[in-house]
Amino acid sequence: MKGICYLVGAGPGDIGLTTIKAKECIETCDVLVYDALSSPELLNWTKPGCEKIFAGKRAKDHAIPQEGINALIVEKSLEGKSVCRLKGGDPMIFGRGGEEAAELAAAGVPFEIVPGISSTIGGPAYAGIPVTHRAHNTQLTIFTGHEDPTKEESSFDYEQLAKAPGTKVFVMGVSRLREITAKFIEHGAEPNTPIALTRWATTGQHRTITGTLADIADTAERENFKSPAVAVIGTVVNEREKINWFESKPLFGKRVVVTRTREQAGKLSKQLSALGADVVELPTIRIENPDDTRGFAESVRDAHTYDWLVFTSPNGVERFFEGFYSIYKDARSLGGPKIAAIGPATVAKINEYRFTVDLVPEQHVAEGLLDAFKDQFIDSQTMLWVKADETRMVIADGLNALNAIVDICVAYKTVPETEDPTGARALLEKEGADYITFTSGSTAEHFFAMGIDLPERCRLASIGPVTSKTLMKLNHPPHVEAKSYDIPGLIGAILEDVAG
Repeated sequence: MKGICYLVGAGPGDIGLTTIKAKECIETCDVLVYDALSSPELLNWTKPGCEKIFAGKRAKDHAIPQEGINALIVEKSLEGKSVCRLKGGDPMIFGRGGEEAAELAAAGVPFEIVPGISSTIGGPAYAGIPVTHRAHNTQLTIFTGHEDPTKEESSFDYEQLAKAPGTKVFVMGVSRLREITAKFIEHGAEPNTPIALTRWATTGQHRTITGTLADIADTAERENFKSPAVAVIGTVVNEREKINWFESKPLFGKRVVVTRTREQAGKLSKQLSALGADVVELPTIRIENPDDTRGFAESVRDAHTYDWLVFTSPNGVERFFEGFYSIYKDARSLGGPKIAAIGPATVAKINEYRFTVDLVPEQHVAEGLLDAFKDQFIDSQTMLWVKADETRMVIADGLNALNAIVDICVAYKTVPETEDPTGARALLEKEGADYITFTSGSTAEHFFAMGIDLPERCRLASIGPVTSKTLMKLNHPPHVEAKSYDIPGLIGAILEDVAG
């Protein structure tokens, strides 16, 4: 049985620019063959058991030669598998997608082409440069600065390119920038013609330099400006002064590491990215079932017999209700216990299951919850506390002191995360970061257990005093602490620190 191969454009880098069709292909494929220009976070969309094969290319360093890639996608498809060939930008714009499609067709393999946003258009847009503009041009020319090295003669017609009206955009030409600009001037282009180069466009590493055809090569060498980059030639570059929107974001140029579990990282990462940060997801923990699964199931089964249910984390809420609905089919089976929760994130997770919360402390810590219970009549009332295996016993001890009857429901445990499919650790160790965020004591403990040396001038950001206390015990006091102990508070603290 033949499989199928999808030639998919991943977009220029910002994961938000990936199409819905591309996401569906990544989520359902059996084999993912991806290149170096694809956002590494896209790998998190794959299903369990998906075979992930890196086929990236950088200058003369090819993980797999093009002929090998062609053979690979044909071979995997003929095995009856669904193959996603993920390429940066658009597969048909200097992405060799046409060659791969031809190989698939020749082998009789069914295939589909899924276009993506090309860096030739998306990159300049994020740099505040419209490649077309009524006041500047009516024509757009796109060319590549890198030709097939096996060709006997160059197909570059610099005279035609130099004299062509409108905007010119080229990719894969940083290494030949001086030659290209000199040829443009030699064939009639004005030396003072504006030009802009944007590196790692649309990502957190996005950076732009500007100049003229006469001086941009000197600027690029002085700034050590490397590929991958997209270049724009023409007076449309001047519009950047008015509409440079992306590079003016408050966290632009700041690399922020997120250490939450892979499942939970998305919310924090998305908000940081929206503020312009270069987000690196490096999960230090993952959530697993508790050691005593039978005890957990029995606690969930008997939850309707309690006066109060106490939740202290979104993970506990999710695990509890997964267990509850595996036993009961009707939400009314929970009976009538009141519900207490620490923090807005935990409350929001409870609300997802269509339950309301009766008690939320002003201070989103265990001690705050105990203070809130002091205003409630809980003498001899039964409580089921849904918690993680290693959680402090502050709540149980405090409620017992208030004469409540407390049972403990261990819903999950945290263990070290051992997988790093995106290479986040290597990136942190090689290139450093501006901030590392910690949303719990366990994320801090497991991060430092990894033995990573803190990058120079890197600042540690804590979600609250409990996490800060753990960091101090580890001899790494935080530089930043959230005033409200939640994700918005953590982000706000980082913004204040950057502004300060």
